[in-house]
Amino acid sequence: MDGQESAERLTALEMKAAYLEDFLNQLQEVVVAQEKSLEALRRENKLLVSKLRDVSELLEGDIPNRKPPHY
Repeated sequence: MDGQESAERLTALEMKAAYLEDFLNQLQEVVVAQEKSLEALRRENKLLVSKLRDVSELLEGDIPNRKPPHY
């Protein structure tokens, strides 16, 4: 293996490493954005569950305790 071939192989490896580094940075940005979206959805879900419980508690006294019509 001569010096020219070694230099070409080293350059190719450096290029691959640069592309991989760029890819990892892009991937990290996507993961961070998804985490923010997921956290917002968790907050929204928690709020909806809370509202549903409140509505359920309000309606609980209005619903008579009887068998459904299909019985």
